[in-house]
Amino acid sequence: MQKFQGMLFVVISAIAFGAIPVFARAAYHAGSDPITVLFFRFSIASIIMIPSMMVRKISFPRGRFLIGLILMGGIGYVGQSFCYFTALTMASAGLVAILLYLYPAIVTILSALLLKERITGLKVLALLLALTGTVLTIGLGGGGSLLGIVLAMIAPFIYSAYILTGTKITKQVGVLSSSTVVMISASLVFGGFIAIKGLNIPQTWVGWGGVFAIALLSTVIAIITFFAGLKRIGPTNTSMLSTFEPITTVVLAAIVFGEEIGLMRILGGVLILIAVILLAKSEFKGNH
Repeated sequence: MQKFQGMLFVVISAIAFGAIPVFARAAYHAGSDPITVLFFRFSIASIIMIPSMMVRKISFPRGRFLIGLILMGGIGYVGQSFCYFTALTMASAGLVAILLYLYPAIVTILSALLLKERITGLKVLALLLALTGTVLTIGLGGGGSLLGIVLAMIAPFIYSAYILTGTKITKQVGVLSSSTVVMISASLVFGGFIAIKGLNIPQTWVGWGGVFAIALLSTVIAIITFFAGLKRIGPTNTSMLSTFEPITTVVLAAIVFGEEIGLMRILGGVLILIAVILLAKSEFKGNH
């Protein structure tokens, strides 16, 4: 039951994260920019999380766990999102996204090497199907400058380190307190960027709607469910299930902006779903 809950939490998280590009597009069309959106994203989320912790009388973690979470938010999350969003301005969105979604493979390899996690043949097959499905769903589409490609290649390594660190910390620290520290840390760092370059606030209510949707759905709900899932099913399974993100993005873009899905994207989505079914099969087989 715990494994099933964990998988469900990660799928919810992936869907919430996958909605970011749609909400972000609304904010950008209203005159905002990535740094401003990221600052509001984590600041609004922090404002929601701190009272939630106080009402529940949950204390902040201390010592090395607190330092670890501050580094996860202030360096890991900020570094990954900064590299990803900057790469998007220098290379095609498809190429940048494909490079980011190398992280399930990186996490799988590092989990086996560093955490001594057992990788079965079924998991390897699920990983290959998930990666192939991701390529088909997103589509390569164009290249970009060398710096853009380098930044896009750094992003999955930072995110992989974030996931592996989170695996160790969430075993010792509660999900809500972990999530809150990560959000506050990211908010403070992006606040520093804003102090240097200034704010570009959205000029329409639709733009602000996009910002609040990113903060509430794609940050508060996404990060809490991500950590809850990570705690229950570990880094390899979590990273593989996160390939639901591009499916969500493609489907929402089709619904909201009328973008064409096409046969390749449908095939990619089917491969990711097969990978998830295989992963679930390997997990529940391992429980008996």
